[in-house]
Amino acid sequence: MEEKAEILNMLMEVIGEEGCGVSCEEADVFKDEEGWKMFLEGFMEPWLIGKTAEEAKTSIREYASMGFGLS
Repeated sequence: MEEKAEILNMLMEVIGEEGCGVSCEEADVFKDEEGWKMFLEGFMEPWLIGKTAEEAKTSIREYASMGFGLS
């Protein structure tokens, strides 16, 4: 699934290996009826990050800029 790989690559690109640690290595990105979701290790439930892959990548950038659980 190419879109999933793009989202995971964006996660590593934006956060970086040091900032990501185990959370990114264990990140589960999937698409369901609501849209793209990301489940990070240590969090209770997955986050809805967008209806499209582009929206998901934008959300990752926004969360990272705020340090919201991703740094």
